[in-house]
Amino acid sequence: MEIGVLALQGDFAEHQAMLEKLGAAVRQVRQPGQLAGLAGLVIPGGESTTMGKLAAAYDLIEPLREFGRMHAVWGTCAGAIFLSRDAGNEQPLLDLMDISVIRNAFGRQVDSFEIDLDVPELKSVDPSGKPYHAVFIRAPLIDSVSGSAKVLASLPDGRIVAARQGHLLATVFHPELTPDDRFHRYFLELVKSRSDH
Repeated sequence: MEIGVLALQGDFAEHQAMLEKLGAAVRQVRQPGQLAGLAGLVIPGGESTTMGKLAAAYDLIEPLREFGRMHAVWGTCAGAIFLSRDAGNEQPLLDLMDISVIRNAFGRQVDSFEIDLDVPELKSVDPSGKPYHAVFIRAPLIDSVSGSAKVLASLPDGRIVAARQGHLLATVFHPELTPDDRFHRYFLELVKSRSDH
């Protein structure tokens, strides 16, 4: 089972390291042809407008959309914005998930923070149910979910920070920057269940 990591910019190397530690084969994706044969794809954090422009320049938007209709895709931070239907401004989006996103919802880099989240869904990979320590860096927020999308995690004030829609996953924080591999294991389970179909 080979997993792709979109490697146009951002922290793709950290995702690759985490997935390889879990035993997955990983391929960096920069061109449409590199999506062939992959079982799933991670779209990392970075800068969402830059990522969208680069994806458009490399003719990746439509191939990524096609891939995401059929395969498991996980967007973290900027990747979550890229997966969304609406980010509140004009930029290329994959338009795959029924979520709307607010960019830089918490302010600048200095407003980055860490917090423990309750994520019941992670019990599928770790029955302990212990809180997930999430790292937020210039993070967006999931403003709303609709259609078949569902909320996976929220801040104590109710603001949404993780969502899932079938085989699509969006987190506005950075699981690749912590030693906790539960979200990566959860994504690999999504990939596997999608591949078994």
